[in-house]
Amino acid sequence: MHPILTVGSVAFDSIKTPFGEASRVVGGAATYFSVAASFFTDVRLVAVVGDDFTAEQMRVFSGRRIDLTGLQRVPGETFRWKGEYSVDFNSRETIYTHLNVFDQFRPVLPESYRSTPFVFLANIHPALQLEVLDQVHAPRFVAADTMNYWIEGTPGELRKVLGRVDALVINDEEARELSGESNLVKAARAIQRMGPALLVIKRGEHGVLVTRDRFFAVPAMPLEEVVDPTGAGDTFAGGFMGFLASAVEITDTVVARAVIAGSALASLSVEDFGLDQLLRLTSGELHDRFAAFKRLTHFDAL
Repeated sequence: MHPILTVGSVAFDSIKTPFGEASRVVGGAATYFSVAASFFTDVRLVAVVGDDFTAEQMRVFSGRRIDLTGLQRVPGETFRWKGEYSVDFNSRETIYTHLNVFDQFRPVLPESYRSTPFVFLANIHPALQLEVLDQVHAPRFVAADTMNYWIEGTPGELRKVLGRVDALVINDEEARELSGESNLVKAARAIQRMGPALLVIKRGEHGVLVTRDRFFAVPAMPLEEVVDPTGAGDTFAGGFMGFLASAVEITDTVVARAVIAGSALASLSVEDFGLDQLLRLTSGELHDRFAAFKRLTHFDAL
């Protein structure tokens, strides 16, 4: 088992969906990632919060294998985001994004973090991702996330990041934009030529497509009720990376199981607002959802 270093955002989210509203709940890419990954291994979190982030909010990390030595607390307000989802969850409107203290965030890794073997660069400015890579010592495996905003606005810096990572986790729209290819198979091959040997393409309600030397696809779990999809992608990434880091070596079989682990956690996280479902989730319930994915996808060959 290996620890994971993750760098990203910790935020206050306000969310409205067809199932209700939640205000000022703890969210952020690094938060969802860390909670999910901690089901499998130790996590070292680097992020920033304001002085409005109280001991009550800190409880989302308590009792879990999450090291907060790298969590900076500075004067000001914590990053805030508010969004509203459509009836079918296929679209989301951002009402506001207030970066607040995150606007001046510079990731400074504690010395104890710099030799962490697994690194996940959450969805932040590629320049900050590069700063993190310059501070770590010979990591065994590095994965990154990105988004359309960075693909369009900082292509040069993003290409430098891609040249230094082992894996990229993005959605299908981002894969098409980054590669310039409409076909996802061609898009995946084009992105691999940019650097990452392993590519994970999230396809929302259509599941996940993964390629390293060969392709592997997983459907989404059919759910009777989706309450809040916020953070599902970051939860998937946490489960995926956490499982990889818990393995002795990264084989095609381990990658496939890691995809199922991430998908299982993501499918559970959307069943309630914010982190609520993940925070009360037991290892037995996670195992049951993993087994449900096996039943969903298993068949006997002819």
